[in-house]
Amino acid sequence: MTTTRDVIVVGAGIAGIYAMYRALEAGLDVVGIEAGESVGGTWFWNRYPGARCDVESVDYSYSFDRQLEMDWTWSERFATQPEIRAYLDHVADRYDLRRHFVFSRRVTTARFDEQASTWTLTTDDGVQHHSRFLIMATGCLSAPIRPDLPGIDDYAGTMLFTAQWPDQPVDLSGKRVGLIGTGSSGIQVAPIIAEQAESLTVFQRSPNYTVPARNRLLTAEELREVQETYPQRREASRYAPAGSLSATHPKKATEVSAEERQAAFEARWQEGGVLFAKTFPDQSTDIVANDYAREFAEAKIRSIVEDPEVADDLIPKDHPIGTKRIVTDSGYYAMYNRANVELVNLRKHAIEQVTTWGIKTDDASYELDVIVFATGFDALTGALTSIDLRGARGAVLADEWADGPTTYLGLGIAGFPNLITVNGPGSPSVLANMATHTEQQVDWAIDLIQHCREHGIDQAEPRADAAEKWTEHLGEVAAGTLFTRAPSWYMGANIEGKTRTFMPYIGGFGNYRRICDEVRDTGYEGFVLSRVSR
Repeated sequence: MTTTRDVIVVGAGIAGIYAMYRALEAGLDVVGIEAGESVGGTWFWNRYPGARCDVESVDYSYSFDRQLEMDWTWSERFATQPEIRAYLDHVADRYDLRRHFVFSRRVTTARFDEQASTWTLTTDDGVQHHSRFLIMATGCLSAPIRPDLPGIDDYAGTMLFTAQWPDQPVDLSGKRVGLIGTGSSGIQVAPIIAEQAESLTVFQRSPNYTVPARNRLLTAEELREVQETYPQRREASRYAPAGSLSATHPKKATEVSAEERQAAFEARWQEGGVLFAKTFPDQSTDIVANDYAREFAEAKIRSIVEDPEVADDLIPKDHPIGTKRIVTDSGYYAMYNRANVELVNLRKHAIEQVTTWGIKTDDASYELDVIVFATGFDALTGALTSIDLRGARGAVLADEWADGPTTYLGLGIAGFPNLITVNGPGSPSVLANMATHTEQQVDWAIDLIQHCREHGIDQAEPRADAAEKWTEHLGEVAAGTLFTRAPSWYMGANIEGKTRTFMPYIGGFGNYRRICDEVRDTGYEGFVLSRVSR
């Protein structure tokens, strides 16, 4: 006999875990499906040395249980992958969520039956699961890219991928290591490899701006203060522009003296973390203000890196600072002063092929024992379009999004009834604290499901015109910033052939939350809520 559940949750990362908790709390019949062997999502797969969150640990955590906040103690300002994974393991076990997931199974197809108002999902072992609603908590950065380099399959050494790092420690001592990719993962892992390996050759196509993390252990006094003031901290974060506490200079960069501007930049640089990109309120909208920040950062790079040519190669030339996700590091620029580290600028000398023994560029050969690929993700859409996902009236998600994703509030997709996407395109997503963002998205999803159950609604589907209007609004808001000038993964620019469009909502998390609240409170305006005769 076929069992049709109320909800299927796909994914068991920070969003999937919370979706499971809330669904069970609401009394729903729910099952979760997860490709990994355990919970954790991003923090299960990205196990490379140096992996660390760039949101402060005390904020990158759930707020739904006051006792959980009091019981869990973070050790560092910016938590490492092992500590975040331990936290998510703890949450899954504390609330007995694990038994509701099917692990080591990847969803291959999803089909919506319009007459029955149900979804049928098939996993890679051929098993089918049925539900009325589908919550896709598949992650923003969970579809890793394997570069299509000539000869890559001929390489006889060890290949490692930061996005699928082995669960056991990797010994790189005495090894000649090549690293391809200098995004967040590459910048985090590189200094640690340099300390272990005989040599490290970094193959860089596009440099990124990175600022010091200034990570440190948290004191008992700091932790006590945070735990005591969590209720106020969480409430302020729920409507903050990025979903966590931050502040900018009270004046624009163009309104203050050069001395005051330099002092503000220096204070943020010494403070460390991604908030350097928000030192002044006009940094992401006014190119003059952005140039002030860019020039400050570039002077810092040149003061750290001893070789002027290497320093110049490390300075981005293709985007205003902060319009690609700014990275936080621990000794990345200083690493290039080591005798065992070499930078290869692929803009000057492209990779011709990977050979059995290493990498050949158009002007040199590099013998390598290990190649590490930190080559990024098909961000925001890749985890969804990789599934053969078919909705109502013949809609196929990969086809519908061929010219860029169109969503309503980033939560629903026209043509796909009873499907709710979490932290995906059309929402603030990667521009906000993922913990705060997740709770908002999942709470909204469960409210919608409960509303349908209480009112005898079979199908909830965004109107096409509402989705188009929201997506147009996304573009209009983005056009008022400098972000559209960058060939970033926010734009899909890291994927050959992917339509370039700014995918997240950049109007601020607090503003977005108010919009979602209003849609909910007006009876889900923009949705078609229907009953199906049987």
